Amino acid sequence: MVKRYVLLIATVVLAVAGGLVFWGSSYAKTMVHDNLVEQKITFGTAEALKAGGDEDLVKYAGQLVDNGAKAMAYSEYIQGHLAKVANGKTYSEVSTEFQKDKTNKTLEAQRQTLFMGETLRGLLLSAYGWGLMGLIAFWVSVGLFAAAAVALVAYLYSVTLTKQKPAKKASAKKRK
Repeated sequence: MVKRYVLLIATVVLAVAGGLVFWGSSYAKTMVHDNLVEQKITFGTAEALKAGGDEDLVKYAGQLVDNGAKAMAYSEYIQGHLAKVANGKTYSEVSTEFQKDKTNKTLEAQRQTLFMGETLRGLLLSAYGWGLMGLIAFWVSVGLFAAAAVALVAYLYSVTLTKQKPAKKASAKKRK
């Protein structure tokens, strides 16, 4: 039988780990939210999203980008618009072309637009990633708290069993 103190230590360790992971989850969620809200990025109206071919984003119409899921959706919205800037070319591709012809104003404008768009998209994807990590950490903390509860129940059960056994042994010794 497992020593009681091992179960008690496991309970404490799992509960403390659950608390720390939960704190990390809350921190990530708050940081993502607060930083996105500061940017004041808002989805367009339902009509504008439909007109732009972004029907899948209509559920976010008029909403502020304030969490990881919305950041991912808005990054996809940006990606769709960037694909139209230079016939699907990336900043790197357009920049390479511009380096060969620095007098080309079209390439210069495309390069600047793609740079800004891809940068914003990357930042939004980073917010999405941190939001996802926060969500995963939340569920890990729930699992750790559940494991701590199981360890506590096992500890309490072992305490109950050991309290009953000595009484039986004592009565058996008296008979001898």
